[in-house]
Amino acid sequence: MSSGIERPLPAEHEYNKQHLMHRAGWLRAAVLGANDGLISTSSLVIGVAAAGGDVLLAGFSGVVAGAMSMAAGEYVSVSSQSDTEKADIATEAYHLEHYRELEERELAGLYERRGLSPELAEQVAQSLMTSDALGAHVREELGITEQLQARPVMAAAASFFSFIAGAIWPLWAAWLSVGGQTTWSIVVCTLVMLVFLGGIAAKIGGASVQKGAIRVLAWGALAMAVTAIAGHDFQLLFR
Repeated sequence: MSSGIERPLPAEHEYNKQHLMHRAGWLRAAVLGANDGLISTSSLVIGVAAAGGDVLLAGFSGVVAGAMSMAAGEYVSVSSQSDTEKADIATEAYHLEHYRELEERELAGLYERRGLSPELAEQVAQSLMTSDALGAHVREELGITEQLQARPVMAAAASFFSFIAGAIWPLWAAWLSVGGQTTWSIVVCTLVMLVFLGGIAAKIGGASVQKGAIRVLAWGALAMAVTAIAGHDFQLLFR
């Protein structure tokens, strides 16, 4: 329904339509790594501080272990996805070689279900089968595109370095804290960085900056609170 307000279209040289899906391959791993590095490290050192332990030693140990764990877990997970994609592509190639006519009908059927007339769908399917049959089926039937294709090494590297980038801040706050202010220094620094991280991740992904910041802040604050309570209770239990 028209609002009655005519908005001028941009000039052709000003027209810039940019999609963000090409960032999905590394953005998820990077955001997850930085978020995990920040929250897990701050939660760890707060729990250790509540229990009266060596905060910096525990923090540095947690950073090394966490970064390697994130990288290894992301590599194994995305490698499994990549293996599945390769197996599906190989299956598709086999069927194209031995059942080409059936595959062409299947491709035409996909376009019909998307709204094309049977005649036009058949023409499109024939054209794509001639130019790039495997690419068309991989894209249309399996939903695998170059932008969303699994890249294990990229995902592992993004997780490793982003975890460290996130974990630096609570350690920095603990190192600079004086007197008995270690816990509060870590909490304040972490909350500020959670807002920043959530906002930046949302901005890069084209989502609401405010919602992204609040979402990350809420879960991070909850994690720190639970860990602090656990550390304090364990200290009393084993005293």
